[in-house]
Amino acid sequence: MIRTATPADIPVIHAMIRELAEYEKVPHEARATEEQLHEALFGERPAAFAHLAETADGEPVGFALWFLNFSTWRGVHGIHLEDLYVRPDRRGGGHGKALLAELARICVERGYERLEWSVLDWNEPSIAFYRSLGARPQDGWTVFRLTDGALAALGRG
Repeated sequence: MIRTATPADIPVIHAMIRELAEYEKVPHEARATEEQLHEALFGERPAAFAHLAETADGEPVGFALWFLNFSTWRGVHGIHLEDLYVRPDRRGGGHGKALLAELARICVERGYERLEWSVLDWNEPSIAFYRSLGARPQDGWTVFRLTDGALAALGRG
């Protein structure tokens, strides 16, 4: 079962973000607090959205956290999937596919023309899963990121 997250879900989403950071071998980089997640998802001006995957008895086993992007070429919004995570003992049960299908449904319903995300190049199980759904890598593109000192230095001019 897939459902839209509520404020009561913040602790479990936060816990799964920490689990994802462990899986990706960068636990020190997951610094978001529950308060920050609450503000981003449910504050006065939400900037992100989340859905939970649950078992039949209501146990949260995965989540998708996403936000809107915009294509200047297509002239419409799309969804950028920031995180997709299913707990290891629940993988293979269709939860990840159901989360992606829900985001695809939102795209179709709202006229968004893209659903995009990044995946670590060493994460072969996820890459194979995404390819099985018809997703294709965007060859020729490299993700760049400014953070911490480099971001501050550029921002100061």
